[in-house]
Amino acid sequence: MSASELPDWAKSLDLQPHPEGGWFRETWRSEVGLPNAVLPAGYTGDRAAGTAIYFVLMPGQQSAWHTVRSSEIWLHHRGAPVQLDLGGDGEAPGDPTPIIVGPDIEAEQQPQALVPPGVWQRARPIGDEAALVSCVVVPGFDFADFRLED
Repeated sequence: MSASELPDWAKSLDLQPHPEGGWFRETWRSEVGLPNAVLPAGYTGDRAAGTAIYFVLMPGQQSAWHTVRSSEIWLHHRGAPVQLDLGGDGEAPGDPTPIIVGPDIEAEQQPQALVPPGVWQRARPIGDEAALVSCVVVPGFDFADFRLED
């Protein structure tokens, strides 16, 4: 899928393809850094205290199973709700537990959801329109802490 196929509102966000699928742009990287000496076990090198991205998934797209070493908060902004599947913290994804990140609280959607550190996750929009979410990662995201399912 090319950027020209994104909805007009998404084109204005200056997004790039994400390795897990979908489209993203980093919007914030904390100026406060965390030295490796104060980070939880397993981190190599220093990290920003936190980071944030816009993330867009088009109808029919699904992100690949992946895991991030840090906590990740998903926030819904517009478009389709997103089914966020959590697959446990094993060596490979387990049976998924779905969470619907969206605006309809009465329908048991959540405007924000937490993916705990090291938990497998994948996402897909529900419906026939693009979904826009933000993902906030603490300690900050680094591709050294990111793993796609083999």
